[in-house]
Amino acid sequence: MTSAFRCSAASEDLTEPIAGTASTVRAFLLVEENGPWGVDAVRDSRLPDEVKQRLRTLAAHHRVRPLLVRRHGPRSRSSVRVFAGYVHTDKPWLQTAELSDVREVLDLDLSGLADGASPGLRPHDDPVYLVCTHGRHDACCAERGRPLCSALTSAAPEETWEVSHIGGDRFAANVLVLPHGLYYGRLTPADADGFVARHRAGELDVDHLRGRCAWPFSVQAAEVYLRKHLGELTIPPLELESGSRNGEETEATFVVEGERWNVRVLAHPAEPRQLTCRSLGAAVGTTHVLLGITR
Repeated sequence: MTSAFRCSAASEDLTEPIAGTASTVRAFLLVEENGPWGVDAVRDSRLPDEVKQRLRTLAAHHRVRPLLVRRHGPRSRSSVRVFAGYVHTDKPWLQTAELSDVREVLDLDLSGLADGASPGLRPHDDPVYLVCTHGRHDACCAERGRPLCSALTSAAPEETWEVSHIGGDRFAANVLVLPHGLYYGRLTPADADGFVARHRAGELDVDHLRGRCAWPFSVQAAEVYLRKHLGELTIPPLELESGSRNGEETEATFVVEGERWNVRVLAHPAEPRQLTCRSLGAAVGTTHVLLGITR
């Protein structure tokens, strides 16, 4: 029997803040895989076993997050697209290649990717919009992600891809934008045209911004809250001068146009509850509450 519970609807009903909820990642490898994705996309995919092992090694030993991607709609390709992305703050980049066989992933030197070392692929200057549609992992990702991916594909067909689980199912529909490592949540098909237009104009959609994944959760939240306070929407990160944590409170200092801004954020544990559609019990989520912004 299919459960009627939907974690994204429950999160919205609780008006759960989304700032500071992006997965913390420094580097990504995206591998095109058009077959079905199981609960664990890599493990349950039709990729060759040696490729699966390589992707697991990247995650376990090289701080690189592997994700599977595919185009939205009918798919029949003889080649395999891969992207390698380094997202660490102010100098992110994205590279790509077309492989004749997915086993060519084994030949890529990705051991230094998390430290910014290039694997020697072709530079990719345009952003990519990665919409989580991984329904076998969480129903909300399919039910909310697929309609959004359809709308984004209409607005930006070359830049848009479906992606496997990226984290934060309860904030669906979720989008990861590379190379800047921007996580967005609660986007709807009606938001698609404006979302693409803002990014093409070099601006963030700050109302849906979960955070910049290169930074710790509380610093992500501090940047989002300061941007809303200042109306600062440019895509590159604000200059982070310092960040310190004392218990559940974090103070982050940013420099914006020569002025220092101190942002205080409280990491507040929420009441235990079911956080995802697939979870069998209660868990504790964390919300990041703004305590104050001063100069």
